[in-house]
Amino acid sequence: MSTSAVHDHEVAHHDDHGHEHHHDQSFLSKYVFSMDHKMIAKQFLITGITMAVIAMILSILFRIQLAYPDKTFPLLTTLLGRFAPNGRISPDFYLALVTIHGTIMVFFVLTAGLSGTFANLLIPLQVGARDMASPFMNMLSYWFFFLASVIMLSSFFVQKGPASGGWTIYPPLSALPKAMPGSAEGMTLWLVSMVLFVASSLMGGINYVSTVLNMRTKGMDLWKMPLTIWALFLTAILGILAFPVLVAGVVLLIFDRSVGTSFYLSDIVLNGVQQPFEGGSPILFQHLFWFLGHPEVYIVIMPAMGISSEVMSVNSRKPIFGYHAMVYSLIGITVLSFIVWGHHMFVTGMNPFLGGVFMITTLIIAVPSAVKTFNWLATLWRGNIRFTPAMLFAIGMVSFFISGGLTGIFLGNAALDINLHDTYFVVAHFHLVMGSAAIFGMLAGVYHWFPKMFGRMMDEKLGYLHFWLTFICAYLVFFPMHFMGLDGVPRRYYAFTEFASMSKWLTINTFVTWAAIIAALSQFGFLYNFFVSMFKGEKATQNPWESNTLEWTTPVEHLHGNWPGEIPTVYRWPYDYSKPGAEEDYIPQTVPYSQTMSSNLPHDFEDNPAGLEALNKYASTLKANEQVK
Repeated sequence: MSTSAVHDHEVAHHDDHGHEHHHDQSFLSKYVFSMDHKMIAKQFLITGITMAVIAMILSILFRIQLAYPDKTFPLLTTLLGRFAPNGRISPDFYLALVTIHGTIMVFFVLTAGLSGTFANLLIPLQVGARDMASPFMNMLSYWFFFLASVIMLSSFFVQKGPASGGWTIYPPLSALPKAMPGSAEGMTLWLVSMVLFVASSLMGGINYVSTVLNMRTKGMDLWKMPLTIWALFLTAILGILAFPVLVAGVVLLIFDRSVGTSFYLSDIVLNGVQQPFEGGSPILFQHLFWFLGHPEVYIVIMPAMGISSEVMSVNSRKPIFGYHAMVYSLIGITVLSFIVWGHHMFVTGMNPFLGGVFMITTLIIAVPSAVKTFNWLATLWRGNIRFTPAMLFAIGMVSFFISGGLTGIFLGNAALDINLHDTYFVVAHFHLVMGSAAIFGMLAGVYHWFPKMFGRMMDEKLGYLHFWLTFICAYLVFFPMHFMGLDGVPRRYYAFTEFASMSKWLTINTFVTWAAIIAALSQFGFLYNFFVSMFKGEKATQNPWESNTLEWTTPVEHLHGNWPGEIPTVYRWPYDYSKPGAEEDYIPQTVPYSQTMSSNLPHDFEDNPAGLEALNKYASTLKANEQVK
């Protein structure tokens, strides 16, 4: 569908939306079962923040065990009851904490909290649409996500506790309900929760893709879309293609658990009794899991990349460097991410030739990632930088992406990965590149678009404090883990001090735990800033960051339909900052070139001969006037 046709369609339906501006809405229809994409974005954000706080508390609990493996804390028994008898977290519950922490952070915070928030908020606003293609399906997407969150957390209240086989839930622990406490009802709830989560992701993803392809305003062709939209659009495609594979793997796992099939099981002896399973292989599950699992890394990081690109260009007051290269890099990452899953399985007995193939494809994906990193640095270079909290978090995202990306080169190499596999080196790598980088991208987005979401500004001083404490502590937590991994310290061990060769790392583990506690406390400063600013922050102006993109042309006061009248037409790309000859250092996308003749450049009219002719005529007139003078 052409953009003009889309625009006409939008205008034709505007009256319908216009009526909604004056409809009285109940509390339920406005705040709970809302179909307004902006309210759904807030619901995703606040639910994601809640889940992040829960995951953070879980991580502090297991970090206490790692720092003080031989000490008792009676308070833990008071707080956790049967899960911490005699003042110490039980080994089973320790594994459950690690499992649910990882699950919540990967799926419920970094996937749904990030994409759900910013895709819902930005896609209609930045492409010039009144809402998502299907607002009803959009609402369902949130409620499936919410239900999945509740079911996941409810596993803490079943008799044998939550799932404890790791966030990758490898069989046979996940396929045999009697294998260990964390394989029982808690694992069943994990699987049910994940099916609902994937349903939510698919409904959201289909909506995002449909909206970007079909509902762009007049003039908004693909090469005029902000990089946030490109990133969210390609992320949605990744999710639509990869998540169903996880569901297929989960359904087969449910069959093995409850029907007696043997997709993943064979030759199992449980408590001395030979089990009847034959012919299956747990390696099959690993293939299915990582076919989603590795694209999942990019499902998490690409929205953060898009957000950071936008924030850095706005606050550098410069055009994004290499816009087309940035888009092609995102496309390259999207395609390559489907053919690198095998590097997670170098230690499974994979044929060395196949391992070599996966090693090459894994290393190739570093190329588009390096292109993006170079372009971010070039955008910052000699920029008139505004160090807002959002800008600091965007720069922090680049820092973590570089740090974590470099260690990824080690893990993508089959010969090195075999030594480093399942050590703390892997934990350090993915917590930097996937955890910290994505969280910083998300926080950059929260600080940048908070005025658009709530009509008020966040406190900058608290924002600076939040950034520096989090940034420093994140490196203090994860950087030492590289050396632990190089020394062979394995992940997920309950009491590694029982091994003499690893006891020397106890001091480092204590240090890391206290850094994690300080980082966690600084997040409560952010929560205070977020919720207090929501009601008592300084009122925002329509375009507080002097940005070019369409969302800042909407009124501060929200209305369903976004624009009170006709949707603005787009004339130019979103990064016309500090253009020579321009009266101001930003030119919004809605300003026609005919109003900015003094700053127009020949390449602005590559596909517009009439515009180029007008520019040449203007230049000739200008030259003639100068000669007269």
